[in-house]
Amino acid sequence: MGRMFGTDGVRGIANSELTAELAFQLGKAGAVVLTKGTHKPKILVAKDTRISGDLLESAMIAGILSVGAEAVSLGVVPTPAVAYLVRKYGADAGVMISASHNPVEFNGIKFFDGEGFKLSDALEDEIQKLIEDGFVGVPVPTGANIGHMSRNLRATQDYVDFAVSTLQGDLKGMKIALDCANGASYRAAVEAFERLGAEVLVIHNDPNGININEKCGSTHPEDLMAYVVKNSCDLGLAFDGDSDRCLAVDEKGNLVNGDFIILMAGLYLKEQGKLKDDTIVVTVMSNLGLMLAAKDLGINVAITAVGDRYVLENILENNYTIGGEQSGHVIFKDFNTTGDGVVTAIQLAGIVKAKGKTLSELASIMKELPQVLVNVKVPNELKNIHNTDEEIKAAIAEVEAKLQGRGRVLIRPSGTEPLVRIMLEGENQEEINADAHRIADLIRSRM
Repeated sequence: MGRMFGTDGVRGIANSELTAELAFQLGKAGAVVLTKGTHKPKILVAKDTRISGDLLESAMIAGILSVGAEAVSLGVVPTPAVAYLVRKYGADAGVMISASHNPVEFNGIKFFDGEGFKLSDALEDEIQKLIEDGFVGVPVPTGANIGHMSRNLRATQDYVDFAVSTLQGDLKGMKIALDCANGASYRAAVEAFERLGAEVLVIHNDPNGININEKCGSTHPEDLMAYVVKNSCDLGLAFDGDSDRCLAVDEKGNLVNGDFIILMAGLYLKEQGKLKDDTIVVTVMSNLGLMLAAKDLGINVAITAVGDRYVLENILENNYTIGGEQSGHVIFKDFNTTGDGVVTAIQLAGIVKAKGKTLSELASIMKELPQVLVNVKVPNELKNIHNTDEEIKAAIAEVEAKLQGRGRVLIRPSGTEPLVRIMLEGENQEEINADAHRIADLIRSRM
C-alpha cells in the first residue's frame, strides 16, 4: 500500500476510494495513536456540508467508540473551529471530515492533536501502520468499556465567540458581501460579521448536500466579484467548503488573493510593532510580485514548500506572527493553529476600517507578475514524471533558460488529487501561457 495520507489528510471519492470501512479503520487507529495513556479519551468529530459527511461521520465515530474512546459530534462547523474547540473543550484529538475546496464527490478525513495542530508525518504513518497490521495488540472493549457518543450543540456559537474576539473594535458602517460556498461557514461566518455590526449580504449559503463549492466560493469567486459591484459593497469575502481559506474582492470587483492578504496584514502588524522579525511566511507558489513588494516595504519573506502545514512549521519554529498561501490559507499564530477563513476575513475587514482606505487602495502595495497555472491529470504513480523523464526535463530547462531569471517554472504533484500542477511566472502572459501548455501537452504525451 502506498502512503495513505496526502498533504492534508486522507482524501478520495467518497464511498469508492474513501469508504465507510476505511473511515471506521481511521477512526479506530486514530483514537489509539492519538490518545495513548488516556483512560477515557475524548475526540471531537465535525464535517462540512457534503452529502457523504453523514456516511463517513457515522463510520468514523463507530471506529472511535470501538476502542473505548468518547466521540463528541460537533455537526457542521469550519475546519478551524475543530482546531480551536479541541483546546477549548480539553479534548484529546479532533477530526474534520471534509475535502475542503474539492468537488462534492470527494471527501476527506484530517486529524488534529490535543493542541489543535495537524499531525506530523510520523503520527500519520503510525496510524497507517496500525491499520495495515490489522490492529494487532489493540484491546477490544466490551460492556461498560465501549465508548459513548454525545453531541455538542454549542460548537458553532463557541467558535463564533472566538472569531469575533480576535478583532478589537467592530465593523459598523461597513457593507460586506460573503460567499459561503454552500459549505461549512454558512452559519458561522454570517453570525460573526453580523455580531461585529457590519451590514452583511450573503450568497451561496444554502447548502443542500451536493452544491458545496459548485461554481462558488474561493475557487469560483466570479459571482461574488459581480455581486460586490452590483450592490456597492465595501468588499467581498469568499470561503471554501471547509472555511480554512478566504479570498477577498475589492470594491471594484477585483479579486484579492492570499498573497495580497498576507502582505497587507503583515504590513499592518509591522506598523503596530507586532510582526515578529518583520517577517511573513509564504510558500514557493506565492507570486514573485510579493517578494519584490515585501522588500520595498522592509518586510522579510520566509519561503516554504507548498502546504499550510509547512507554513505553520516555519511559523512555530521561528515564532513568526503570520503566514499562508496564495490560495487563501492564512495563519495568524496568535489566534489559531491552522488556516482560518473566518478569522482572516474579520482581520482583513478590520484593517480596511482601521486604515480608512478602500481595499483596492490597500492592495496597491503589490503588483502581481503574470502567472499561469495548468493542471494535468496523471495517475498517482506518475506524479513525478517531470523529474524522471529526460524529454520533459529538457523542455523545462529550455523554458527556464528563456526566462533569464525574470520568471520561474514550478511543477509539483497535487497532494490531494491525481494532478500535476504546472505554474509559470514571467513578464509576458502570452509566452508563459504557451510554454505552460507546451509542458502540459508533453507530460500527457509522455505518460
